[in-house]
Amino acid sequence: MSGHKLLLSELKLWTSGRSRWRGRLHAGFSGRGKFFSSYSPKVCIVGSGPAGFYTAQHLIKTRQDVQVDIYERLPVPFGLVRFGVAPDHPEVKNVINTFTQTAKNSRCSFYGNVNVGKDVSVSELQQSYHAVVLSYGAEGNRSIGVPGENLAGVYSAKDFVGWYNGLPSCRELSPDLSCETAVILGQGNVALDVARILLSPVDILQKTDITQPALEALAESLVRRVLIVGRRGPMQVACTVKEVREMVNLPRTKPEMMAADFEGVKEAIKDLPRSRKRLTELMLKTALEMPGEVEQGRRSQASRIWGFRFFRSPVEVLADPDHNRVAGIRLAVNKLEGSGDGARAVLTGEVEDVTCGLVISSIGYKSLPIDPLVPFDSRKAIVPNSIGRVEQATGLYCSGWLKTGPTGVIATTMNNSFDTARTLMEDMDSGALDVSAAKPGSQSISALLEKKGVKAVTFSDWEKIDNVEMSRGEASGKPREKLLTVEEMLQVARK
Repeated sequence: MSGHKLLLSELKLWTSGRSRWRGRLHAGFSGRGKFFSSYSPKVCIVGSGPAGFYTAQHLIKTRQDVQVDIYERLPVPFGLVRFGVAPDHPEVKNVINTFTQTAKNSRCSFYGNVNVGKDVSVSELQQSYHAVVLSYGAEGNRSIGVPGENLAGVYSAKDFVGWYNGLPSCRELSPDLSCETAVILGQGNVALDVARILLSPVDILQKTDITQPALEALAESLVRRVLIVGRRGPMQVACTVKEVREMVNLPRTKPEMMAADFEGVKEAIKDLPRSRKRLTELMLKTALEMPGEVEQGRRSQASRIWGFRFFRSPVEVLADPDHNRVAGIRLAVNKLEGSGDGARAVLTGEVEDVTCGLVISSIGYKSLPIDPLVPFDSRKAIVPNSIGRVEQATGLYCSGWLKTGPTGVIATTMNNSFDTARTLMEDMDSGALDVSAAKPGSQSISALLEKKGVKAVTFSDWEKIDNVEMSRGEASGKPREKLLTVEEMLQVARK
């Protein structure tokens, strides 16, 4: 049968006995001049960060008939790769090239500026698609849970990172950097990113895609000392050796550690796994060994200081005499019970006060519920699932931090998203997920959004934003200068 006749027969089959779908003759077109059978499995992904794109990539690569639509609340894609990765880590952002290839695949469509849960419900998506994958990440903050955490001068790392990376919702943050000492609670990679940005010479930062307002604020910053506080010890620290090495080598900056924090560590080091051993050796060397002549010379020129403080937990954020803003933090001194990753921090009853004018809480992100009908475990802050299948919700899946909690690096998210994609395809193949009936996909969602006056941003619209940002960056010697408001983004997208 010729392609033309096949097309006609498919359209006849489509309209025959299905009057409710009349007028839907363009359903099988991708918008790029290619026709797909109306019976192709249609999958929608909520969230365009690494989890969303890796899930889409694996589905498209593995099944030649699947069509994937990605919905994103912001007009711009890439989630934490754009808004979470440190500006001085451009190599980590190279995954955007892979995501762009996926977005430009003829079986993939991007719909930005669509707020799922508000503009469209999850059940409306389920009616329009064979499967819905929730990959919207973790945009909530974990509370410190101590008195004084709401004082001016206390910020979450998520918001602070969003501020210097151009997340529209954090644009007004305007942190006060007029103090000498900053305390960061938490010792993961994000905590070290924040410490490094606070202490980096501005001549390094101005060659990155850090936002102009953040660059100007950091140029005027009086912060000269950053303490990175953790409740457990050096052998439980959550960051990687790369991040610590960057702190050790940061120009015009020197480390300041407490030798007492490393008691017994040298003896225990031989039993550690290789990556943990390398990290602990680097910290030991930094804390206890006399540096060589060159390093001594470098440190003598340093005007800024950073250091880990182990075995400490926040008890209270201390206010200034007017009770308006932070003036210090009270830390409980801990001891460890047990060993290795399972060691628990136990209070000793001792406390110490640290004078500081800035407290940044980097104790983890958390996912938030998107829709009352989607199961949600508020204690773990995840959607309860089995290898990505949402419990008691056929056709609903999840990937990324919503599935596992906020753990790991981008490669971890990639593997976890591939697992969800495999689970979904297994369900298609086994019949556990019925893909035999036609679904309207984006056409019915677009009609619904149109009624509500919501205009989606396509991937080619995003490319207009991308071009403007790159041009603006080039003019000031940066890789890009980000647009900082949704309004600006939409204005450029709709030109």
